[in-house]
Amino acid sequence: MTAITSLSFSAVNQSSSERNTFVSSLASRNLSFEGFRLRSVFSCHYVGVKASNSTSRTAIHCMSTSTDVPPTVSETKSNFLKAYRRPIPSIYNTVLQELIVQQHLMRYKKTYLYDPVFGLGLVTVYDQLMEGYPSDEDREAIFQAYIKALKEDPEQYRIDAKKLEEWARAQTHSSLVDFSSKEGEIEGILKGIAERAGSGNFSYSRFFAVGLFRLLELSNASEPTVLEKLCSALNINKRSVDRDLDVYRGLLSKLVQAKELLKEYVDREKKKQEERAESQKANEIVAKCLGDPQVVGQ
Repeated sequence: MTAITSLSFSAVNQSSSERNTFVSSLASRNLSFEGFRLRSVFSCHYVGVKASNSTSRTAIHCMSTSTDVPPTVSETKSNFLKAYRRPIPSIYNTVLQELIVQQHLMRYKKTYLYDPVFGLGLVTVYDQLMEGYPSDEDREAIFQAYIKALKEDPEQYRIDAKKLEEWARAQTHSSLVDFSSKEGEIEGILKGIAERAGSGNFSYSRFFAVGLFRLLELSNASEPTVLEKLCSALNINKRSVDRDLDVYRGLLSKLVQAKELLKEYVDREKKKQEERAESQKANEIVAKCLGDPQVVGQ
C-alpha cells in the first residue's frame, strides 16, 4: 500500500507536531493508489504512425528500429525529474510516481502498441488526477515531462484525445456502437482495434478501459447496455472493462477525500499565518510608539 506520508507546500509553515498529526490523519484514511495497477502488456520505442492498407481502417503502430536495451524504471523516473525540476505536492507526486512506474512497464514490453483510445484514457486519468493543481501552467508542464520521460510525444496524446472527444460529443448511443458501418478517421481507428482484438493481436490495458468510458460519457450513453454493445463490437472482454473501471472510480474517490483533507489543512495553516502576521505587525507598532519620544509626548 502506498500512503500519503508527507506534504510539500513551500508557502505553508507548520510545526513538526502539527505536521505529524495531519500526516497521520491522511495515512489513517488508507489512501492507497497502488490498486490502480496498469497491466504490463505494451512496450517498444514510439517512432511514428502507419496507416493500414484499408482506407476506412486506421491503426497507429509503434515500431522499434533499435535493439538497444530499454531504460530502467529508475532511468525513466530520473528523466522525469530532469525535465520537471520544481517540487510537486506529495498528494499529487505519490500518484504520478506510481503511474509512471506502471506505464514504464507497459511502454517497454515488445508488444507495446499505442492507439488513440489508449491515449484518451491516459489523458483522462492524468487530467482528473491533477484537477485542482495549484497552477494550470505547471500541470501541463508536468504532463509534458511525464510523457517525454517515456520517450513519447505528449502532443500526440493531446491531439488524439481531443479528436476522440470531439467525435464522441457528436455521437448518440446507437451511432457510437455502430461505428463498423461508417467511414471516418475515428471509425477507422475503432475498426482497427476490433480487427486486432478479434484476431487475438490486441493488448488490453486499463487506460484503454478509461478511454472507452470517456467516449460513453461524452456521447451521453450512460446505460450499461451501451458499454456491453460497444465492448462486443470491439471484441473486448466487458468483464475486464467493468473491473478496471471500478478500480478507476475507487481511485478518484480516494483522491477526492485526500484533496478535501489537504484543502482544509492548507486553509487552516494560511489562517494561522495571517493571525501571526497581524500579531507581529501590532507588536511592531507598539514597539515603535514606545521607542519614539514624539509619539509618547503626544
